[in-house]
Amino acid sequence: MSGWDEGAVFYSDQAQFPHGGPGGDPSADLTRHSALRKFKEFLRGFTGPTGDFPYRESLVHSRDHVTVAIEDLDAFDAELSDKIRKSPADYLPLFETAASEVLSSLRSKVAGETGEMEEPVTGDVQIFLSSKENCLSLRSVGADYMSKLVKIAGIAIAASRVKAKATHVTLLCKNCRSVKTVACRPGLGGAIVPRSCDHVPQPGEEPCPLDPWIAVPDKSKYVDLQTLKMQENPEDVPTGELPRNVLLSVDRHLVQTIVPGTRLTVVGIYSVYQASANQKGAVGVKQPYIRVVGLEQSRDNNSNGPSNFTLDEEMEFKEFAQRPDAYAKLCSMIGPSIYGHSDVKKAIACLLFGGSKKRLPDGVRLRGDIHVLLLGDPSTAKSQFLKFVEKTAPIAVYTSGKGSSAAGLTASVTRDSSSREFYLEGGAMVLADGGVVCIDEFDKMRPEDRVAIHEAMEQQTISIAKAGITTVLNSRTSVLAAANPIAGRYDDLKTAQDNIDLQTTILSRFDLIFIVKDVRMYDQDKRIANHIIKVHASGATASSKNTEASEGENWLKRYIEYCRATCKPRLSEKAAEMLQNKYVEIRQKMRQQAHETGRAAAIPITVRQLEAIIRLSESLAKMRLTTVATPEHVEEAFRLFNVSTVDAARSGINEHLNLSPEIANEIKQAEAQIKRRMGIGSHISERRLIDELTRMGMNESIIRRALVIMHQRDEVEYKRERHVIVRKA
Repeated sequence: MSGWDEGAVFYSDQAQFPHGGPGGDPSADLTRHSALRKFKEFLRGFTGPTGDFPYRESLVHSRDHVTVAIEDLDAFDAELSDKIRKSPADYLPLFETAASEVLSSLRSKVAGETGEMEEPVTGDVQIFLSSKENCLSLRSVGADYMSKLVKIAGIAIAASRVKAKATHVTLLCKNCRSVKTVACRPGLGGAIVPRSCDHVPQPGEEPCPLDPWIAVPDKSKYVDLQTLKMQENPEDVPTGELPRNVLLSVDRHLVQTIVPGTRLTVVGIYSVYQASANQKGAVGVKQPYIRVVGLEQSRDNNSNGPSNFTLDEEMEFKEFAQRPDAYAKLCSMIGPSIYGHSDVKKAIACLLFGGSKKRLPDGVRLRGDIHVLLLGDPSTAKSQFLKFVEKTAPIAVYTSGKGSSAAGLTASVTRDSSSREFYLEGGAMVLADGGVVCIDEFDKMRPEDRVAIHEAMEQQTISIAKAGITTVLNSRTSVLAAANPIAGRYDDLKTAQDNIDLQTTILSRFDLIFIVKDVRMYDQDKRIANHIIKVHASGATASSKNTEASEGENWLKRYIEYCRATCKPRLSEKAAEMLQNKYVEIRQKMRQQAHETGRAAAIPITVRQLEAIIRLSESLAKMRLTTVATPEHVEEAFRLFNVSTVDAARSGINEHLNLSPEIANEIKQAEAQIKRRMGIGSHISERRLIDELTRMGMNESIIRRALVIMHQRDEVEYKRERHVIVRKA
């Protein structure tokens, strides 16, 4: 008995068509009128779990939009929510009408100009839908989902400018000047303009021709419309495939809420539009796009928000963090197929967990991300570490130095083919916001491209001023880079400056710099060979059989996600005091070393390095889910810092001072022979000199070392691409 006593006329839905609708179609038994009434009832009368009226209150507070959870609609009336899911384009406008009617009935009357009480004027209300169901993958959305509600997740990679979209177009007849208003289809659809004018011509009057209507732009009604381009999340792309992207159209209050590089989850209507008219092709082939009716930006750092951990998982994580060997266990899970390199594994564990971000009262942000550089010989598993991090980090992007340009890493400005306007597309550093960027072959990058990373590494933003677009994008990422020294191998005879071909500016931005050498030692080589043969023979590491299967890669990923979401540690007072003393001590040592050698250290120790140690201590505390970083954490952070960066700063310099006495003696003899063989100012080919001295029974490597030392003292110099040696005074 729907519609009883409405308008004082009683009518019944059931009498004429007992099975609902003339065709006996049972799905049509929800008429538009009763649907409108049910929507009103829902907004007015739905009670939350605590007995309040959530939608009524949110309507009164924010008068132009309200967010409705589909689950609530399900609980109130399953038929209604089913209709919204199956044919959202028909029922959403009804829902919005219902919302504005409910709003006008909830608002109290206001005094008009004449002093009488009048109904308040309410505008349109926009309804956003939100849903807790699982997202579909972009690849699975096809023709079956046409004009139904879909929910997908991805990254916004481009955003257009805001355009005005007509909702009602006012038409004027060229001949008889009669006016007609035509409604526009929502989304990217246009209006359907009638072919003929319905004005009846008077006798003697000229009838209206075909297509007489002209649009009057000033009298039409408009809403804001913006198109976004959304790409699927990098972790969902199958190997070897290109990431797909889809067009989104957002209108009214959703406009300009999204910047490129944001991860978002979208609820929308999957629909089609006719691509530009000049495109050749079949008439029936249309371009799909998604008309957004609700979107949520994913929480910082993780795509589904912190709420998606079950209680069992949380208990398990907390139990694990309490174990005394948690730190060692975590480090052993990093790159389990890689032998040795225990300090590098610890550093990568710190990088994955990260320190805590800080926002100072004056608006300055301090980064919490840790950057690590691995520098060293070929075949020391550098790229393996990078690949492992790419798989394990919740958000990660892997690029190689030679194949990436500055625009590809930061952001590029491209021109839209149809509308000829410029828009921004975020690059690797923007897409990995809240995660890790792995850059391989870091030394092969062109210097002008490497400069683009400077700002992203320290300020955590990327500013763009190109083609009339000036903007700042977020890139809160950690950088894990791998590089080879200048000559391909690390040369112990050269100083650290000559080995590392990177500028001080970029080196000081890395928190930890590891020099990974391929040391030739009989025992170690034997163990490594044994380990690698085992890995190849069994197809799995020898150790993986006894570790529990649950503590695999996936578990580690979840644990990292949980720690990053829930734990934000700070330094304790004792730890802070200890840090201060240690930092001053390191600076003192560096100053002393520079004084002794007469040259600055290759890797500077600056305030950035102090911050690096603070971040490392915080991330070590985060692994144990404690809120305070204690002096023990600071100790371990200092140890890591000492074996990596400080070691790298010292390496190679004065290599000839700490040689064994026998070798030093041999080098002295070789120097004497070279001086005897070459008069001041004479020159000789290097090959010939070495051949002559080896005939006298000297070792070739000793001669080369003597030459390097003489070159450092400026006693000889090389010419013609180091083929000819000239002795100086």
